[in-house]
Amino acid sequence: MSNRVPNGRIARGGRLGRLAAGQAIRGVGTRLSMVGRTEEARRRLSERSAMQAAQQLVTVLGGMKGAAMKLGQMLSVLDLDLLPEEQREMFRAKLAELRDRAPAFPFAAMQNVIEDDLGPLSRTFADFDPTPIAAASIGQVYRAQLHDGRQVAVKVKYPGVDRAVEADMRNLMMISRLWKAILPSAADEEVLAEIARNIGSELDYAREARTQHHVATRYRGHPYITVPDAIENHCGPNVLVTDLVDGRPFQELRSLPDAERTRLGELIYRFYITALFTEHEFCGDPHPGNILLAPDGRLAFVDFGLYTRMSAADVELERVIIRAAGEDRADEIYRAWVEQGIVDPDAGVTPEECLGYILAATGWHLIDEDITVTPELATSAVVLAVDPRASDFSGMRRQRLPPEHVFSRRADLFTYAVLGQLHTTNNWHRLAREWLYDEPPTTEIGLAVADWRARSS
Repeated sequence: MSNRVPNGRIARGGRLGRLAAGQAIRGVGTRLSMVGRTEEARRRLSERSAMQAAQQLVTVLGGMKGAAMKLGQMLSVLDLDLLPEEQREMFRAKLAELRDRAPAFPFAAMQNVIEDDLGPLSRTFADFDPTPIAAASIGQVYRAQLHDGRQVAVKVKYPGVDRAVEADMRNLMMISRLWKAILPSAADEEVLAEIARNIGSELDYAREARTQHHVATRYRGHPYITVPDAIENHCGPNVLVTDLVDGRPFQELRSLPDAERTRLGELIYRFYITALFTEHEFCGDPHPGNILLAPDGRLAFVDFGLYTRMSAADVELERVIIRAAGEDRADEIYRAWVEQGIVDPDAGVTPEECLGYILAATGWHLIDEDITVTPELATSAVVLAVDPRASDFSGMRRQRLPPEHVFSRRADLFTYAVLGQLHTTNNWHRLAREWLYDEPPTTEIGLAVADWRARSS
């Protein structure tokens, strides 16, 4: 195995081109309606060809790492709507290897990266397990022990991954072609450009260490959520050391009883969605690999390379638009979007189309009833929001969300996708009213969190 990530633009572009050209998964005619429900318009693939396609994705994208592999990780939480129902789980499980069991780099190469930053292993660590406990798009994670006895997680960048991500950004059009080959309606280049730019921020481990310490401090003592703290004096440009959470992986959480999955679903919602509107900051990379159930029952969140802050004005615009949609005020949405330059007033877009689009993409926050989130529901909403041109809202061809809103919508939709993987049920609108209307919480978890915040302030 090579000890470096392929990082040349031509080499990486060639791999992506061959992968896109080789995909048999094309021409999926999925039409979308309110709250992500789909019509029956599927091309049935044989089990063998589907698994070959999944294996090709894992091999090529996993070997490339960087932004190309992030694409595969994102796809792994979606219901790709490509297979007979009885085969979808096998396909998703194969893609999930990109998230949970990505191809590992040899430890000798990774040790060089650690020691270039921190010096000899023995200087910092009393014990270091060379077998990675996780492997993702930017680096691998190892278990180690500090000299003071603390158990830690050590995230190490792949050698050459910085240049690989830069090459992926230059190859954005090729990545767009690959995405289109897999999920035809989700090839909006501007959305992919924003994702690629933010993926680049994952390379800044010093920033991530500061961010993780900030978030861990904010959640310290929380009754239901925990965030492992960064140990900043042991971090470097290519090495991030944090407290270790030795918890149950997300895959195991899917088999828990309904009541427990309901509890965990609410916590996921509060961490990824509510925080945006109450704290004006959020984690932009919701996916199952970043969620663990700690031994004390709290839900642990890790990986803060894509943590983002938004201005109060931008957050308020999102709140106003979603609230207007829930109250059926189409004209207000249209006027706000025209004022912000999101909709061209000469493009022929109607207020009703704006309203319909918002309801289809964010309706799960607005329906005052219990909704069980499934992969199919979540994927349909993702596809619609990424490319409204694939939907019934053809008049929205010129819609262009500002970059900050592209990223927050991505976080919202992929939180929905994570909840779909959990098959969790809740009245999401009851939770949303806390940030939509500044109403007091109505759930046991919400009341306990409010009491904790009051005591902590």
